[in-house]
Amino acid sequence: MSKHPNGFDITSSSKTPPKRVAFYTLGCKLNFAETSTLKRHFMGEQFEIRPFQSTADVYVINTCSVTRDANRDCRKVVRRARRRNPQAFIVVTGCYAQLEPEQIAAIDGVDLVVGARDKFDILDLAGSFEKPDETIVHRTDVNEAVDFHHAFSSNDRTRAFLKVQDGCDYKCSFCTIPLARGKSRSPSVDQVVEKARKVIDQGYREIVLTGVNVGDFGKQTGESFLNLLRSLDRLSGLQRIRISSIEPNLLTEEIIAFVAGSRCIQPHFHIPLQSGSDEMLQLMKRRYRTDLYRSRVDSIRALMPDACIGVDVITGHPGETDVHFLETLKFIQDLDVSYLHVFTYSERPNTAAPDIADTIPKEERKVRTHKLRRLSDMKRYDYDTRFIGSERPVLFEKDMQNQQMAGWTDNYIRVTVPYDARLTNQIANCRLESHAEPGKITGTIVSHILSPEVVYA
Repeated sequence: MSKHPNGFDITSSSKTPPKRVAFYTLGCKLNFAETSTLKRHFMGEQFEIRPFQSTADVYVINTCSVTRDANRDCRKVVRRARRRNPQAFIVVTGCYAQLEPEQIAAIDGVDLVVGARDKFDILDLAGSFEKPDETIVHRTDVNEAVDFHHAFSSNDRTRAFLKVQDGCDYKCSFCTIPLARGKSRSPSVDQVVEKARKVIDQGYREIVLTGVNVGDFGKQTGESFLNLLRSLDRLSGLQRIRISSIEPNLLTEEIIAFVAGSRCIQPHFHIPLQSGSDEMLQLMKRRYRTDLYRSRVDSIRALMPDACIGVDVITGHPGETDVHFLETLKFIQDLDVSYLHVFTYSERPNTAAPDIADTIPKEERKVRTHKLRRLSDMKRYDYDTRFIGSERPVLFEKDMQNQQMAGWTDNYIRVTVPYDARLTNQIANCRLESHAEPGKITGTIVSHILSPEVVYA
């Protein structure tokens, strides 16, 4: 009888059912992309992929370290897995596992802790997936990480999140990502293009380029993010490209100009700001000031008046006085941007922020977050309203809710229409009619755009 190195039979699947594995992801789109790649690894070893809410033999939890709630969130998910199967083998990996492995090892039920660098070696590290007497902790120095692990994910057959970069060389005062993921690294342009071709072959219409700091792409190869965009834009069969997020100092005028004239890069930018106060940006150890940020927004608006522009902001960072917060509020009010992602500052071990300035009371942090989120709602409503009565191309997803299906316009407006299965994974021109609910616009189909055959230039 043939045995896989991990201990299960691979020659008599009709007699021995395959092991069942379920995954849970905490955190960013990059984590989701890597979890999807882990799923494919397990499938290649004859595991049956199960929803996390079902009974499985193995549970893999991919963690995030961005907020102080990482420990609480991880414990909660482990408890859910144990309730479904007390005998299951539970693996915890990812950024939090890299930073606090001993804390995770102390959680009842955890069998294997794998740091961020080695998450793609879980199948080898877990052996036969038999529960050990003591939790196994496998953590190596992320600064020794030189390899780039390709990954992509999708919630449907419409949009794929393609990892093009990992790690970060920045030392922002509030951030644990460099400690969890190591130095910035990326593959070559040719390697990304080859991965993109495979994604297209699987029927995806849109690729979202994701990473920790995508604008840093190409450091090791002497290439650049602009080189990557130019090559991807030439890929026939690919209808849409989005940039997940890019630092303002790395979003060059050349990139903005290229996107404005490109074939398929969508007019949608997400640009971290974090604070609208220059003093706070200096405290945060950010690599730009508000004048540069404003100039990038102005350049986008000059070349792409309809573009959607999203902004990341942190409230309550140590040292943020009332004056600093009001500067941020006014700066964003005056900016022609479309929405905000607002994060409440939380203390993280081994970061500079707690030591560089006075701590802001937690209640005050929440108040500031609430004010900025209200501003975001107003910005989003005003932006969406600008396009009511106009026509935009919408890529529709397969999900249906209340007999409605939804999709995104090129400039990132959520549109709903009556469900029609023929629209799934297709682009159609829609007339935007009215606000359906916050963040959604009702639409009427005007004409279909046939999806082209995959033919490479």
